[in-house]
Amino acid sequence: MRHGPAVRRRKLGEELRRLRLAAGLTSRDAGRLAGWHQSKVSRIETGVSGVRADDVTRLLDVYQIDDPQLRVLLQTLTGAADGLGHGWWHAYRGLIPPEYQDFISLEAQAHLARTLETSVVPGLLQTPQYARAVTGAVLEELPAAAVDSLVEVRLARQEVLYGESPLSLSVVLDEAVLRREVGGARVMRDQLRRLTELAQLPHVRLQVLPFGGGGYVGLTGPFVIFSFLNTSDLDVVVLDHLTSTLYLERKEDLEVYCAAFERMQARALTPEDSLELIARIGDGAR
Repeated sequence: MRHGPAVRRRKLGEELRRLRLAAGLTSRDAGRLAGWHQSKVSRIETGVSGVRADDVTRLLDVYQIDDPQLRVLLQTLTGAADGLGHGWWHAYRGLIPPEYQDFISLEAQAHLARTLETSVVPGLLQTPQYARAVTGAVLEELPAAAVDSLVEVRLARQEVLYGESPLSLSVVLDEAVLRREVGGARVMRDQLRRLTELAQLPHVRLQVLPFGGGGYVGLTGPFVIFSFLNTSDLDVVVLDHLTSTLYLERKEDLEVYCAAFERMQARALTPEDSLELIARIGDGAR
């Protein structure tokens, strides 16, 4: 269990080591071909020190890795958006903590996100009004301008659901999420309508765990599982708390959370029945 930057360095190092071994090179060979001392390669692979995007590019060239998606993903794990600079979220670095920046960078490069929410609508599915109400409630001490900026970040994140290669998103919501009136009846009504609209996207799967289903394994709290197209070794579970964000990277943890998510999907209403429930609740909010 580690915080975001440490997870990112370690996962990047492990993947670079795997690629080096697949290329049939020792760390001494890699260092020589890259024009470095062997110790630099070792520090990168063990995650002891940070690494720049151009260092990753040099190693990938040495290992003859041509896959553009894998190159971009590994460069992103250095903290750069595309290997050439910072992501759009860098403009908000004075407002959002490093853990949130790490979360956004992983979300931006993930192929699939699976999320359980027990209290609020996931950020990627929120309307601006709902996002503002949630942010203002959780961070009561923030001035209005800061809340507005955080809402901007929330809405900018939603761009991952559009474009040529959108994020595949599987969501399981506790019914409580739909019935908690955040921001008032009108805001909630618009939010429920937004859920219905986004659920029509072919890469979005939305299911509801109804109250009548009783207890379930996810009652202990929400989580997100990020998976990547090129390698499962970079998959990670994210647990978000009031004062911190924790990342679970061990294979054993990933297996437990993936299995739990599958069980909750099996117990939840079908996507079609979930939309019917959302519509009924929305009708009651009028």
